[in-house]
This record gives sequence, structure tokens and C-alpha cells, in this order.
Amino acid sequence: MIRTIVMLTFWGLALIPVALFLIPYSFLVGNVNFMYRVFMWGASTGVWLTGVRVHANGLEKLDPARTYIFMSNHVSNIDPPLTVPLIPRRTSVLVKQELFKIPVLGKAMRMGALVPVDRGNRDAGIAAVNAGTEVVRQGLNLTIYVEGKRSFDGKLLEFKKGPFYLAMEAQVPVVPITVVGTHYVMPKRRFAIKPGRVDVIFHNPIEPKDFGSRESLMEKVRSVIDSGLPSELQQTSTPESHRVNA
Repeated sequence: MIRTIVMLTFWGLALIPVALFLIPYSFLVGNVNFMYRVFMWGASTGVWLTGVRVHANGLEKLDPARTYIFMSNHVSNIDPPLTVPLIPRRTSVLVKQELFKIPVLGKAMRMGALVPVDRGNRDAGIAAVNAGTEVVRQGLNLTIYVEGKRSFDGKLLEFKKGPFYLAMEAQVPVVPITVVGTHYVMPKRRFAIKPGRVDVIFHNPIEPKDFGSRESLMEKVRSVIDSGLPSELQQTSTPESHRVNA
């Protein structure tokens, strides 16, 4: 519990200079890149303060000059602050609309071109897909937690369809990500964070143009993400040569 409070206190204190200096500075210069780097440093430092140690695998497979859509599983509230700072170059993220109501944070997210998603509104979901497509076409990466909500047991939930409409429309490579270990350090509905190891596996990029339909692309991404999970959490039959040991 103490480690979690330390992390949240650190983030709360960090929002003060963001509100007083970084947001006005970014607005004046018309560029959010410096603010983005500060946010990424703050996110990873906050996670480090909890005793969680993050190990990235597969980043060498990515071309820093290319734009990607990253699709990840989602088990814990700590997934985004430990995953997003690992991504090369700036990334937008599809996030819950409610987070945009938080003072300072909501303003910073809008300036950073993050995309709000109202999970209970179909029309809003279509708008989010359109906004995400536009972000990618501007050259920003996009990160999506494709289950739309956190898993209780670490196994994959049903995937949302919108991200795959977006990927087929944008026609940029999709990078599946498997996050392993956050179910242990901070499972759903637990506030306290336990120290531990988390592995973030970046799989080989997948080209949407190689798939004839949204459904086939979704099936492929699901299979790849599932292959990175521990064997007891896997749901699909994956050839041994394609399994990833975390």
C-alpha cells in the first residue's frame, strides 16, 4: 500500500509544474514533444518507485522511422504507465473518456492528441476510430488496449472490433504486445501494488495488407498476443516454434 501511495503522491506533485509551466510552454511554442518526454519519464519513474521492474523484449524488431499501431492485452491499471514509455517515438493512446475530465491531466492529454473513447456509445466509438485513423496518418504511433477493459484472470477477453477497422483503414503495421506479470503486481480491483517483474513483449509487426478482412487480422493479432502469455493462461493452440517465453 505504501509503495502505491508513494507513486500516486509523486504523480500528483509532478502535475503541479506541468500545470504551471509545461502546458503553457507547450501551448506557446506549439509543440508538445518536450511535455511528452517529461510525462514518459514521470510514468516510468512512478512505476519504478513501486518496486516493479519492467523488462522489454523485441524492441529491436521495430523500425524507429515507421509508424505503428500497437495492440496490447490489458490486465491492470499499471499497464499503460509501464508500457507506453517503452514505445519508440511519440504515441497517441485510446483512453477512457472519463480520464479527460481530470484537471490538468485531461488538458495535457488533449494537447498530446490522445483519443477519448466512450465504451458505451457506438457512435462515439466510430468517432474514436476516425480520430485514431487521423492521428496515425499524421505520423504518430497509436497504442490500443484491444480488450477494452481489464481481464480478471490474465486470460484474453474478447477483442473490440473498432481497432481492426482502424488498422485496415490506416494500413500501417500492427505490433502485438503481450504484457506478462501485471496480474501479479496489481490485479483488477486491487489498489496496492506489489514489487515484481513485468515483461513487455513486442512481437513482429503485422501488415494489414496481408489480410483480406478485419476478422482475419483480429484472429492473427489475438493468436500472437496469446502466444506470449504463460502456458496456463493461453487460450489458443500455438505451434511451439511461435511461442514466446517471458
